[in-house]
Amino acid sequence: MGGTTTFDLTLERIALIRRMVVAWNAAGRGAPIVHPDAPYGSTDRDGDIFNVTGDDDGADEEHRALGDALAVFIHNAVLKPGRYAYHNTLAKLSSDDVGDVFRDEATGETPEHVTFDVTAEHVALVPKLSIVWDQARDVPAFDTDAPYGAGTDIPAVHHEMQPALQIFLRYADLGPGPFAKRGDRWAAV
Repeated sequence: MGGTTTFDLTLERIALIRRMVVAWNAAGRGAPIVHPDAPYGSTDRDGDIFNVTGDDDGADEEHRALGDALAVFIHNAVLKPGRYAYHNTLAKLSSDDVGDVFRDEATGETPEHVTFDVTAEHVALVPKLSIVWDQARDVPAFDTDAPYGAGTDIPAVHHEMQPALQIFLRYADLGPGPFAKRGDRWAAV
C-alpha cells in the first residue's frame, strides 16, 4: 500500500469522539475547535480517556490519536438531516480562550440545552472541514483561515457549523475498523 497511511478506528475512539466538546475559535474566519480545557466533557482529560479506554498510561498518546480518529469519523460517518438536541457542555466552561456561537456577549450566558435543525448543507460541509492539530492548545481543530480548504468560499451557514458538528459527532453512524488515508481523505479499507 505505498503512499497510504492506515488507522484503526476502535470502539473506544468512537466513544471519545462522541464525548468531544465542540467550541468556536474566532480567529481568522472562525471555525469549530475541540474545547482545549475539556476535550471529552470534563476538565480531567486523562481521567475522561481512562474512563473510556481503561488505560492508565496511554492517555497522552490516545489523545493525539484522536486527531486522526476525528478525521476518519468526519470523512466517513453518516448523519441524516433533521432536528437534534444535545446538552451544551459549554454552558459550564470558561469562554476566555474559545467561544460558543450561542453565547450572549452581553451576559456571557449560553443555553444548557440546544435544539438545532441540521440540514443537508450542514451534513455536506462536515467532511469538507480542514482538520489541523492546534499545537498551542493541544487539541484537534479546524483551519480558521480556510475552514473548507484553500480557495473555497465561506458558506452562509458557516457559524452554524459548531452546533452541526457537535450533533454530527454525537449522532452520526460509523462502526469501528481499519481506514486508509490517500491524499487528505480517509476511507474504509
